[in-house]
Amino acid sequence: MKRMVAGILVMLTLLGMTGCAPLLERTYVTAEPHSSKFWESEAASTLRAENYQDVVNDLLLLIGQHTETATLRLYNFQDDMTVAETLEQATTEIQQETPMGAYAVEYITSSSQAQRGYYEIAVQVSYRRTEEQIQNVVNATSTEALYTLLQAALDEGKTELAVRIGYWGENGTSRVAEAVTRVREERGLTQTPEWTIYYYPANGPVGMVEFFFQTQEDGAQGAGEQETP
Repeated sequence: MKRMVAGILVMLTLLGMTGCAPLLERTYVTAEPHSSKFWESEAASTLRAENYQDVVNDLLLLIGQHTETATLRLYNFQDDMTVAETLEQATTEIQQETPMGAYAVEYITSSSQAQRGYYEIAVQVSYRRTEEQIQNVVNATSTEALYTLLQAALDEGKTELAVRIGYWGENGTSRVAEAVTRVREERGLTQTPEWTIYYYPANGPVGMVEFFFQTQEDGAQGAGEQETP
């Protein structure tokens, strides 16, 4: 037995010496909720940010929860001017370049106050969509899922549908039109009013598409690019 153990030890040593050590090594990765690092541990209603992207993520987190007022603590920012420029750039990006911001937000205002070691930011978000509408946004990996999602929405008697698309692709708008045409033909809806479609954001890569299945004179108006197939 001792000889067997010694032989095993020698073999392991030789593997390490001959460059085969990676066969004996493992990489361990731990995962945690994406938003966990943004909340201040001692203040459940306060978020923290250490750079520009953190500020954007914080605001998107608030929007996803339809939060109207919140407090952000900004660390590692040099002065008032840097804070002001960061907030202005972040709010502009969210409203003009992110699907959820373009879809849900009317405007964002903020005011800052320097504290010892950080800046405290009071944020107020005004929405153009209700909390229920935001919660009902459906996630899809690509436009290929739209046919099934449209059929399901009609089966459930919905009058609107918003879908966040993970991968849009080069011919995304054409695939949307094809899905709509196919569903309307199969449902015998070709003689009914055309569906209204909005794309978000209006400029830049599309990340969300919204459908209204009937004319709604007093319904929500989209800020994205409109196209009726």
